[in-house]
Amino acid sequence: MGTYSGFTEETTKHLLLDAGAFFKNFDIETDTYESALASGKLIGATKDGGEFQAKPELRQIQVDGVKGAAMGLDVVDSWNVYIKANVLEIKKETIVSALCTASVDTESKEDYDIITAKNEISLSNYIDNITWIGTLSGTEKPVIIQVENTIDTEGLTLATKDKDQAVITMTFEGRYSMKNLDRPPFKILYPKNPAAANEPGTVNESDTY
Repeated sequence: MGTYSGFTEETTKHLLLDAGAFFKNFDIETDTYESALASGKLIGATKDGGEFQAKPELRQIQVDGVKGAAMGLDVVDSWNVYIKANVLEIKKETIVSALCTASVDTESKEDYDIITAKNEISLSNYIDNITWIGTLSGTEKPVIIQVENTIDTEGLTLATKDKDQAVITMTFEGRYSMKNLDRPPFKILYPKNPAAANEPGTVNESDTY
């Protein structure tokens, strides 16, 4: 009996490797991995990586005489889009981003910044984007996933214990732009030619939106 497998010579060129890195307000037109690091857009080191989901909520239109789900009768009622990062590096900016309505008092205490939150969400609390950059085998070009107009819907949970490090799980949900209600709030940039070499983390003009 022969062996049947999906493994081919192309397989090794299309593997998404390792945990990647998460950035805040990454500009896909101008930023590179290196420039985003230098400008402080990196959210921080992670533990156990993260997760991305873009899931449509479908509804089947009911028609008399159709005894089950039929092609052409599906409509998209909504999209559930989020990007999750398990952040190991606990910075002030991380806490502020997790507390979606946070503000920082830098004046009251000489040795401390005071982080508080409010009960209302304003447009300024939304983050332009959270972007994940990861390694695709077979190319120096990264895969880039960007969730737009985000807000952390899970808040801040900080658990500590002996012989371990605290991790903040940040779940950023995407929101539709008021200027474009026809496009769900995410982009996935996938290299056109996985065999082509490129500088690590560079987004070519032809790859941008």
